[in-house]
Amino acid sequence: MFDSRDPTITQAAPYPRLLGDIGGTHARFGWQTHEGAEISHVQVLPCAEQASLLDAVQLYLQQQGFSAPPCAALGIANPVTDDQVSMTNHHWSFSVKVLRERLGLARLLLLNDFTALALSLTQLPEANKQQIGGGQVVPHTAIGLIGPGTGLGVSGLLPVGHSGQWLPIAGEGGHVSLSATNAHEFALIQQLQKRYGHVSAERVLSGSGLVDLYHALSELKGESVHGITAPADVLARAQNAPLSTAQEALDLFCGFLGSVAGDLALTLGARGGLYIGGGIVPRMGTRFEASPFRNRFEDKGRFKSYLKAIPVWVIHSPVSPALMGASQALSLRL
Repeated sequence: MFDSRDPTITQAAPYPRLLGDIGGTHARFGWQTHEGAEISHVQVLPCAEQASLLDAVQLYLQQQGFSAPPCAALGIANPVTDDQVSMTNHHWSFSVKVLRERLGLARLLLLNDFTALALSLTQLPEANKQQIGGGQVVPHTAIGLIGPGTGLGVSGLLPVGHSGQWLPIAGEGGHVSLSATNAHEFALIQQLQKRYGHVSAERVLSGSGLVDLYHALSELKGESVHGITAPADVLARAQNAPLSTAQEALDLFCGFLGSVAGDLALTLGARGGLYIGGGIVPRMGTRFEASPFRNRFEDKGRFKSYLKAIPVWVIHSPVSPALMGASQALSLRL
């Protein structure tokens, strides 16, 4: 998290505020007029159509008819450790301080997008959550968050005693090494190693990863990979041909996700539940519930019963909850 402030201003006005959720494919923006207000004027811009984040923000403000607000908070799909940011899954590179100055903001808070999403979890409406197995949450225990999209986001919330306060995690868990549980998965990882060397969880559990997984599986089977260049192609083929290699790749994807999510739940002690965000899993609909995910999530030997009790929810929300999380981060650091 990096907080850039204009040194000539003692206290920036807290509202209105510009909020953003910046991924590798889409930049989502919203506007909040006062404390407790709903986020309005939500707009999604394709990142590929803008030369820089500055251009994307300026376009949003122009199209919505807004002047620069006093403050803004942007969640971005990248580590945020200092003033300089170079996105892992997109070409945008910038200085937070220079971006603030160019936009005319008194304050700009930049944080990891999944840290922002984690901050929104305790306020998600029930209508925006689909439960995939498990029982009830244990109060005042950690909450896990994982989400395949352009990349693989990983975060969570740690309780601060019994105060009702939460500490969000800022990490890069999507880049842990991916493990196989059988010879077939090991052979697939070896195929991917030929191309990438290190095979992280994100190399499979992402949009491009789903395509790579399909290609690796097809190569092992000696099949043509013609016509599959995007994750939507894999999803469509799996839908139209339930016995196809695409469906097999999707099942493998869900199985790998279950294993990685189970590891996260064990690492955090996430008896407060685990949430799945990102853009891929919500598009699977009922197929995800019938997938190998839950079995693999629980398949941890002596700790099967521990994981069996943990509820998992898929986030379904028409507006990115990370926008509200970004606003919360801004308020927490006032």
